[in-house]
Amino acid sequence: MKKIFSVIWVVLVLVACGEKQQEEGAGVKIDANKREKSSVQLDSQKVESYSYQDVLKLFESLNYTPERWKAGIREVPRVYLMSIPQRWKEGASQMPVVDKKRIFFRLGAPLILTSNEQIQKERDFVLAAIKAGDNQSNEKLMTIARKYRVIKAAQLALDDEAMTELISRVDIIPVSLALAQSAEESGWGSSRFAVLGNALFGQWDFSGKGIKVQQQRKELGNYTIARFDTPQDSVSAYMLNLNTNAAYQRMRSKRQKMRQQGLPASGWELTKTLDKYSERGEAYVDTIHQIMKYNHLQEADKAFLADMEPVYLKPAESQ
Repeated sequence: MKKIFSVIWVVLVLVACGEKQQEEGAGVKIDANKREKSSVQLDSQKVESYSYQDVLKLFESLNYTPERWKAGIREVPRVYLMSIPQRWKEGASQMPVVDKKRIFFRLGAPLILTSNEQIQKERDFVLAAIKAGDNQSNEKLMTIARKYRVIKAAQLALDDEAMTELISRVDIIPVSLALAQSAEESGWGSSRFAVLGNALFGQWDFSGKGIKVQQQRKELGNYTIARFDTPQDSVSAYMLNLNTNAAYQRMRSKRQKMRQQGLPASGWELTKTLDKYSERGEAYVDTIHQIMKYNHLQEADKAFLADMEPVYLKPAESQ
């Protein structure tokens, strides 16, 4: 039976075990059959959590468990972390590695799937416009084309070459690839950039509004690391970067070829094209493959979002 959860602000205190801090927020309706399995204090209006272990128990209450994953169930609840707290950086080094990874991957997957969901809607619109022959004056289509940097702001129409390029760019990023890169680039969410700016992928920023790099390489210019209001914004920006930057043309071409062959996009295969993502080149590709292999992430490419109202996780402020 499909479970429907209320939209909430859940207050989670991500601290090391034993450190007590309390904050109240609006609640979530959890399936009553699952309540006895969790020590998280639940009623119809609020959830209170005092440690990272309670975060795992909240996942259990949502039936978002390793056991279901091992059983082949790839459904992911719409659980959205609204910011990465300083206490995660402090607590992640003290908790068991398996717990750190479970929290990181299970909070990351809904963000990645949601960004892909939006991209898929854009892709469906583009394909429908082409099928209808409405590719010359469709205002929404032009907006998407500008977003994906296929045309300049002043252009009002797409020729056949531009349409072909747009189809290549407006496409999803495999979950396994995004999870592995976010783990590597953010130090499992504990890097200074992740904590200060919800930055999960180490994207550069030349606007002057980003986070200053402590050991900046002067030959690369006056760059900073982009900061974001939420982790979701970071994921969406990362995907747009892969889908537009000239450095990742090989990735887009390989993905398009897989589409033409009727194959699903494979994170493992697309990783092979990302030697330009890091100055480490092929060594970086090897690292991402190692993260995928060691953590069995390839199955994540089959994941899908649950049909439910979202649950928003808002870390409490320290007292």
